[in-house]
Amino acid sequence: MMSSETINQLIINSPYEEPQEYWHYDRTSRLFNRAEGRRPAGYIIASESSKTFDDPGKFVEIPLVNQIRPRVKAWRDDGYPGVTGVTKRLLEHWDNSEERDFPFFFCQLEAIKTLIWLTESPASEKVGIDIPSDGGNFKRLCSKMATGSGKTIVMAMLIAWQILNKVTYPQDTRFSKAIFIVAPGLTVRNRLQVLLPSAENNYYEIFHVVPVDLFDKLRQGKVLICNWHALNWETEEQIKKKKGVDKRGAKSNEAYAREVLGEIANSRNIVVINDEAHHAWRIPAESKVKGVSKDDLDEATKWVGGLDRIQQARKILTCFDFSATPFAPSGKKSSEEALFGWIVSDFGLNDAIESGLVKTPRVVIRDDGKLTKDYKSRLYHLYRDPEVYDDVNRKAKPNESLPDLLNNGYYLLGKDWLETAKKWKESGLKVPPAMISIANRTETAARIKYAFDHHKIHIEELCNSERTLHIDSNVLKMAESQEESTDIQDTTAENSEDDISDDEPIRKLSKKEQAELLRKIVDTVGQLGKPGEQIQNVISVGMLSEGWDAKTVTHIMGIRAFTSQLLCEQVVGRGLRRTAYDINPETNLLEAEYVNIFGVPFTFLPHESNEGTPPPPPNPKTEIKPDPEKQQFEISFPNIVRIDYIYQPELKLDLSLIEPLKLDAYDNITLAELAPSVDGKPDVTKIKAIDLEDLGRKQRMQKITFEVARDIFDQMKPGWKGNREYLLAKLIRLVEEFIHSDFIQINPPLFSVDAIRRRILITLNMSKIVQHIWNAIYLENTEKLEPVFDPEHPIRSTGDMRPWYTGKPCEYTQKSHINCGIFDSTWEASEAFELDRNENVAAWVKNDHLGFEILYIFAGIVRKYRPDFIIRLKNGNFLILETKGQRTHQDEAKRVFLEQWIKAVNQYGGFGHWQTVVSTNPADVKMILETTAFQLI
Repeated sequence: MMSSETINQLIINSPYEEPQEYWHYDRTSRLFNRAEGRRPAGYIIASESSKTFDDPGKFVEIPLVNQIRPRVKAWRDDGYPGVTGVTKRLLEHWDNSEERDFPFFFCQLEAIKTLIWLTESPASEKVGIDIPSDGGNFKRLCSKMATGSGKTIVMAMLIAWQILNKVTYPQDTRFSKAIFIVAPGLTVRNRLQVLLPSAENNYYEIFHVVPVDLFDKLRQGKVLICNWHALNWETEEQIKKKKGVDKRGAKSNEAYAREVLGEIANSRNIVVINDEAHHAWRIPAESKVKGVSKDDLDEATKWVGGLDRIQQARKILTCFDFSATPFAPSGKKSSEEALFGWIVSDFGLNDAIESGLVKTPRVVIRDDGKLTKDYKSRLYHLYRDPEVYDDVNRKAKPNESLPDLLNNGYYLLGKDWLETAKKWKESGLKVPPAMISIANRTETAARIKYAFDHHKIHIEELCNSERTLHIDSNVLKMAESQEESTDIQDTTAENSEDDISDDEPIRKLSKKEQAELLRKIVDTVGQLGKPGEQIQNVISVGMLSEGWDAKTVTHIMGIRAFTSQLLCEQVVGRGLRRTAYDINPETNLLEAEYVNIFGVPFTFLPHESNEGTPPPPPNPKTEIKPDPEKQQFEISFPNIVRIDYIYQPELKLDLSLIEPLKLDAYDNITLAELAPSVDGKPDVTKIKAIDLEDLGRKQRMQKITFEVARDIFDQMKPGWKGNREYLLAKLIRLVEEFIHSDFIQINPPLFSVDAIRRRILITLNMSKIVQHIWNAIYLENTEKLEPVFDPEHPIRSTGDMRPWYTGKPCEYTQKSHINCGIFDSTWEASEAFELDRNENVAAWVKNDHLGFEILYIFAGIVRKYRPDFIIRLKNGNFLILETKGQRTHQDEAKRVFLEQWIKAVNQYGGFGHWQTVVSTNPADVKMILETTAFQLI
């Protein structure tokens, strides 16, 4: 075993041979070991000390795969004993590299040979091999194959092996010539058409999967490919809830099978192939599967439940699952997923990276800015940064500025994308490299799109709206759920421009056509002559769908939570497909290709306790929930997502009253270094540096002034009733004076002296400057406040609280709708005692898990805070009570925005009269309640 501090060659295995070595990081010695042999099958979860920077986590073996591998290898070396003549012919054909231009990958051959060994090898070979069931009545076998390792070809091999054997040996019950393939959506379904033997560009011919003389036999089989949506079925309960005159009951299994299976409906003992099988899992009976969306639960239920009905009506011989990430929610207290128990072969992402089958993910390892508390770059998982988290978790308008740290990340990643784009162009490539952004919610995605469209991110080449693709997840889901592609009628193509009258209306695309057009663009990113050819900037919510197959991805920005290894691999996996598979003649290995990543903690591995050892005794927990017997104490409150400001027609601002804005150079990143990641650790010998010095040279102060004024103007425009040209001109003068004065205090002071560094820092903190100046403007110029309510839940109440558990101190309440009051301090406990017994209090609630939040701005950053108590007084008024000892500048900012909220609610009317008071001592609560109870409105 070779050990070194760094990795000198990341790709160490040929994709056409069994891996001979693998990289392993030893945390004790902090050395990379080039270990001999095959990487054991398994995956990583975090260890108890996973907070530390270089903790490699805990390896969890997949014992079944490690048990099967040596037996399959020995069986292969012995000449495949026990197989039929047809199978022997196929195996020899696949092993013969002279039959095709490129040999099959080792991982492809291992996957198919494992399935054949399980079916055809002598029983003596399989003694001790026990494959767990998924809990259903049909057998499932899963092949775990990394993204880009070529599982569609393995499916073609599987289909050929099954059909050719059944046609040749019709009495052999181990085989079937009826193949039913289930896909996760229309795009994947369309791609899988290459598995139809009758298809024009079928894989059996293109990749020489089947010897020419066996093609006639292959065509005697039947292959049906459909979306999981075709398996949809209605329960008796759902049918009872339907309105209308059709009162027919649920379909029988026989009728259901005939409808779904179509041309193979008369077949029995069907072979099923699940592509992207991690969608097809059984819901644990003992669990609500916390954190899983209703749509995902519905898909899993209908997919597996539909197969159960086919099993009952026609019998399923074997169900073959294929997935890069065959995990399912475990239903345990952790959000980590549980690996499928029926995995029989494994070629994971690290194996694929070391064989060069996929691009190497290169993650940010360090920069010249402030580090997180676990010594990582803030760009590593920027979504969790305090400056970003609250800001991107609110229903913001599209034109609201992005957090400065996120802009900072886009400047760095965008600059590197620009260099890549120039190199591609110089090399004669006619398509651009693509950057993809994965956002946490639709509002964040809309803000990112707006920022690029309005050139707020200063990488001009990336700000081309015609080359930006904003994926609407709901629209895409509509298209993917269809069984056939929708025809898009292009009316403009039928006539020349001269033939079109100015008066003739241009037909708008229907919603279905718009959805199909979006799907086609997503499906063809980076493909010459296709709708997505020139797409270079992709913005999506959640994650890219399985239909995403672009090979042009070079940069990824993650702005969402990553709670598991599965999520990281699913998101990053979409960008790992290679552009070329040329072998280096000197090394006989594939050359490395890279994808640069910000915000996706690729080594993040959530912890789950080892079930093999007794768990430690849990801390006592109390269930917190609304008490139905105390309904009279329910408190309702307006659910406001933002407040719009109506301004006076003339702008006034006394700059001398504005607090200085302090900027610390250490909080900003002007240089970042990325390194390839293998076995969860960075290879620091292959560092890629990105710096922003060019940004400082290009950004002139006049341009910065205009952009700050423009952003403030965008925020003020909806509520400005006066002349807009006057407003913009006035703002430009104010901003110019602010920026050139001492109102911006930069630490260390030397950064103020250096003009380029000062411009870089001001550019990287533009959102803070915008919010700081706007904050001063609205305080002095607001005429009226208009609350904007959440359209889905405009009013919330204590009754909306979902039950939750806490280990904090708490006591049963008397005048609160919530069963117990939770206390963060003895002070709060004392005040709660007074609220329960005070005669002026009709009802009260501790503001915890209620969803009552106030947005405020401090130091130019949008934040959230939750006031301590909401009280309904006997006189019908509402009191928001805060407990505070020593007040800070941040507390003052909170108070200002809370008072704005109260003013807006009281002006709007309909919610009673609201007011707020700060308690500075537990003893003053009684006096506060008496004063407010008798206060005149």
